[in-house]
Amino acid sequence: MQKIKDFIVNSRVWRSFFRHGWPDNPLDRSLVMTTNIFFHLHPVKVSRKSLRWSYSFGLGIIAAIVFTVLTVTGILLMFYYAPTVERAYTYINTLQSQVPFGQLLRNMHRWGAHLMVIVVVFHMARVFYTGAYKPPREFNWVVGVILLLMTLGASFTGYLLPWDQLAYWAITVGTSVAGYAPGLGPTAKATLLGGPEVGQEALTRFYALHIMVIPAAIALITALHIWRVRKDGGLAAQDAEEEGETNG
Repeated sequence: MQKIKDFIVNSRVWRSFFRHGWPDNPLDRSLVMTTNIFFHLHPVKVSRKSLRWSYSFGLGIIAAIVFTVLTVTGILLMFYYAPTVERAYTYINTLQSQVPFGQLLRNMHRWGAHLMVIVVVFHMARVFYTGAYKPPREFNWVVGVILLLMTLGASFTGYLLPWDQLAYWAITVGTSVAGYAPGLGPTAKATLLGGPEVGQEALTRFYALHIMVIPAAIALITALHIWRVRKDGGLAAQDAEEEGETNG
């Protein structure tokens, strides 16, 4: 058994994954944690109260899982769609009526988008209610607000892609309202539409934003968000109050 263990530890395959020896001593056991990205994401010290499921309800993790589902289903939907005003609606109908499990795939993506918006809003409400936005976590609160806006942007840009009457007039009204925003309103409207009205230019831009720009931004900012949670000591759970209860 010892020879087998020595062979595994000294092999190049083992060394390519693990940069430490067999975890049979305190040093190597600690290295298992600090050199593993999944274990390293967790902070060294966490509040006991934050470990209760009823404190956060796992809303952040749920949002990340839903985003992953949306990414996978979105990639699959791209095989059966093209952003052209002549055929976009036809592609959606073909997907739902002729492609095996096509309607299920589209509904998973659509309802997943609604669910992500709801979960992110509840997550922000939980953070506000528990005071987790207070120093030293105020920077991560700003990052969370940006993620909320990105989530709403992803939902808004995806609304036009089916190119039906509901999507067309919803985007027409939405971009018209955005155009009245002070300062950058007209510029934002012109950037989104690419012309005076909702047409091919708008569909192309919404498609590019929906499948590339916004998802990439969400992924990068989410990585920053999770990193800041770790650097700030995990979930905020009124540590001072807990210390007072402990001392009492």
